[in-house]
Amino acid sequence: MKYVVVSGGVVSGLGKGVTASSIGLILKSCGFRVTAIKIDPYLNIDAGTMSPIEHGEVFVLDDGGEVDLDLGNYERFMDIKLTSENNITTGKVYKHVLEKERKGDYLGKTVQVVPQITDAIQEWIERAARIPVDGQSGPADVCVIELGGTIGDIESMPFINALGQFSYRVGTENFCLIHVSLVPVLNVVVAYQKTKPTQHSVRDLRGLGLSPNILACRSAKPLEDNVKAKLSQFCQVPMENVVTLYDCPNIWHIPLLLKEQKAHEAILRVLNLTGVAKEPALEEWSLMAKMSDKLHVPVRIAVVGKYTELLDSYLSIHKALLHASVARRKKLVIDWISASDLELGAKKENPDAYKAVWKLLKGADGILVPGGFGNRGVQGKILAAKYARENKVPYLGICLGMQLAVIEYARTVLGLSDANSTELDPNTKSPCVVFMPEGSKTHMGGTMRLGSRRTYFQAKDSKSAKLCFRYGNRSFVDERHRHRYEVNPAMVPRLESAGLTFPGKDESGQRMEIIELPNHPFYVGAQFHPEYKSRPGKPSPLFLGLIGAACGELDNVLQQSCQETAVSRPQSNGKLERVYLKGAAKKPVSVVYSLCS
Repeated sequence: MKYVVVSGGVVSGLGKGVTASSIGLILKSCGFRVTAIKIDPYLNIDAGTMSPIEHGEVFVLDDGGEVDLDLGNYERFMDIKLTSENNITTGKVYKHVLEKERKGDYLGKTVQVVPQITDAIQEWIERAARIPVDGQSGPADVCVIELGGTIGDIESMPFINALGQFSYRVGTENFCLIHVSLVPVLNVVVAYQKTKPTQHSVRDLRGLGLSPNILACRSAKPLEDNVKAKLSQFCQVPMENVVTLYDCPNIWHIPLLLKEQKAHEAILRVLNLTGVAKEPALEEWSLMAKMSDKLHVPVRIAVVGKYTELLDSYLSIHKALLHASVARRKKLVIDWISASDLELGAKKENPDAYKAVWKLLKGADGILVPGGFGNRGVQGKILAAKYARENKVPYLGICLGMQLAVIEYARTVLGLSDANSTELDPNTKSPCVVFMPEGSKTHMGGTMRLGSRRTYFQAKDSKSAKLCFRYGNRSFVDERHRHRYEVNPAMVPRLESAGLTFPGKDESGQRMEIIELPNHPFYVGAQFHPEYKSRPGKPSPLFLGLIGAACGELDNVLQQSCQETAVSRPQSNGKLERVYLKGAAKKPVSVVYSLCS
């Protein structure tokens, strides 16, 4: 097993996650099987109980792991399916060691950070690296490890020490350290690139027992040659191993930057893989990135959420919308709307904001209401769902967004003015959404209905079923969940008699997974989170439906979904040929959409 570690210095937020994802992609394109691990030094067991405004979205894996959003980047870039073992936190490691101590596994020894904690970290890395994540049997060839935080953070020290020991144990030919750092330009003085922050960061890293093999320097513009030479001299890294990650139109260009600067060759030299690696095949990725930059016909989507102060709270939503819009050759424009600003209270407290957000909502081609928890902003989301339903605006409600669409329908169409969720009003007399019987009301972490669950289509002619046919599933779809509440099955007959349909249910037929309004251009809700499995070149079916409906092309999307699956096939001349597999039940053998034709 070969290991590539990505660390970061100077400041946080430099893009270590995207860098690690890009390295994984480029190594995969060289013919290697790749896996990934994210190390998060916080004391939480997982990200499940963290505020999205503080930490960004909670990404959910197939096995139900609630993890850092960077694992979503890994999955999207490398097209893999990770497990909760691939996210290591301080909380997990200490819990593991303390449980062993209580069992007496240390045989009376004094349990310390070194060696017990550092040994546990190394064992966890090796164990997680061996888990197959690409659908094949056996371990991967290369494991990309991202060390969260910034060099110098006190909470990272045990992990840095463990990685220093690990590099010695596995050998230098099996360990490559890439340090992501900042090369700023101070415009208040002579505007040139400053190397001192990176020099100090590398010095700190060396003082902790790790020496970088490659420097990945974040900057606004490409590094000048004299700056590279200076970094090479003072950081003792070969000049050809100093690469620039400068600002790009979109993050899909980052793997291409790495390839252009031959970063993959530097990694392969360190890992002694030069003789067995293929030339990186990134033609389709390159064309996708360039085409995305050239799109000019807009499709405007209003995302009505609770956590819009930090856009990373909805990172997978954003990416899924982007994947779908690129597939339809449209330039995505997202209007981020704070749900609270749509409510009548905002009209009194901040009339300008109220007027502005309603103008955005009414100008949108489609409306998306994502998941969330708690009362704040709920009425605004209900108003958004009502506006979309009554004005025939394409609508996609996810998790809470689906539940609130049901509540709005019950209030407006069934005339149940007190219809609500027991999460929001425990004493409601018309509970449209109820607490799931298997949930816990005393413990918050890891107690929701989590991970991949199967949804069975009840009506094959529904829009959601037709969209999912594109990927070969004629009777069911497997999607990831994260919720404690569900549509009350006792209310379903009344809702159905009033025109709301439930074309997707779980295996018992009692848990509602998908809602639709048949007489609406596109009014769909999903209890699951389809955004988590969207990929570049293979967008989520429901997001594709929303974008298709928003730009007036839903009929074309549905027709393609039912009749053919498009794949791309490389020709001997290096170009890509668009090929159609007749019959939606056939499984694609390549990328589902040829984004570069």
